[in-house]
Amino acid sequence: MPKKYFRLREDMSSPERWVLDDTLDAQGKKVGARLYLNEVPVRFDGRLRVPILHPGSPLDFSFADAGDFPVVTEKVANTLAELASGDVQLYPAEVDSRSEPYFLVNVARLVKCIDEAASEEVRYGEPEDNWPDELGYYRSVYGMRIDPSKVGDAKAFRPWGYPKALLVAEDVKEALERTGASGLDFREVTGPSPISDEERAYKRRCRELLEPPPAARRAAWKSLGRLDEMAVAPRAICYEWPGHRQDWAIIHREAGRILLVSEGLSDPFIARLEPSVGFGLELVLETEQAELPLDAIEGSWPYMLLDRVSKEVVTQEHVRERAKAGLVVLEVAGKGIPASLVTTEGRVGVLLGQESRSLPRLFPSPFGDVRLVTVKALLPAELEYASKRGAEGAAGLARRFSETGEEHVSRASRQAVV
Repeated sequence: MPKKYFRLREDMSSPERWVLDDTLDAQGKKVGARLYLNEVPVRFDGRLRVPILHPGSPLDFSFADAGDFPVVTEKVANTLAELASGDVQLYPAEVDSRSEPYFLVNVARLVKCIDEAASEEVRYGEPEDNWPDELGYYRSVYGMRIDPSKVGDAKAFRPWGYPKALLVAEDVKEALERTGASGLDFREVTGPSPISDEERAYKRRCRELLEPPPAARRAAWKSLGRLDEMAVAPRAICYEWPGHRQDWAIIHREAGRILLVSEGLSDPFIARLEPSVGFGLELVLETEQAELPLDAIEGSWPYMLLDRVSKEVVTQEHVRERAKAGLVVLEVAGKGIPASLVTTEGRVGVLLGQESRSLPRLFPSPFGDVRLVTVKALLPAELEYASKRGAEGAAGLARRFSETGEEHVSRASRQAVV
């Protein structure tokens, strides 16, 4: 009978469970980098300490160090020591506020065993990710399946190329379950593939369509300034967007300005499974650095404004088609927007498509050129001016913005051009 193996994860089902922080040595320094996949046990002076990041119900098995190392009670440690002594390193540790002994577990054994053909989906790492060449790695592995014939005598191990996963043999799983330990979650990684050939072909086609556009967008963004790799902008699965992914990029510019750019409006329509530029545009709003705090992007008025404009563009075909062709004046809800920009009716106006000397009108993507549509926040007087004059009013505003040097930049505090 073929051997069975399981991925061991922390049981996340209880909202009351605790969350552990990074493990520290006696000097208060993090130990993770010194331990990870180190085949020779590392020695430490004094007992290791595991702070509690979020209090809650303690578990017999839980991860510390952002999911790298299990922290376990004595009964779990004894089971691992008995059945997988050659595969694990156990370090006595103190968990803050707990009196019983705990152990930090390092599983340093690597086994090259991932079955790419049987797994649901594997994504490969890129050169810019800077992982060691001798390790190689997958960016992600969904529905993991391994080849049991390649495991050998390993009882607890990490798959080569994807070491974040912790795998155990069936007898280790059963022994751990007999202890009654809390926090254990096992998912089998042997047996039939979790998806059919048809599903696999569909996912492969989706990847072929959705993976190229982001690289083209990143190249375009980097030509506009410094792309912020660390800023966390809200992202979501949004079925109204062509590729169902709604994302945003942050780009730092000269003179303390910053760009907030939509990412995903130019994805191919995944439902059609054919190359395209989606809606054919991406939205961009430029403002002052102080207007877009990077530690609270979601609550900033530039993000709220651009998000509301994107909803109009996605749901209103006539808005996006006019925006690709020329100037559009649009109104959206003013809640959360600075009072200087909000009308007495609680609305805020924007001018879409203001030409700029520092931003391109189009940028290339693998499936065609994409229109970069600027979003300019209007003062109430400017919105009134444009509303009364229609297309002529929008053109007049655009001309005056260019003459004053304001162009497409959005500010909450400035003088009206009318």
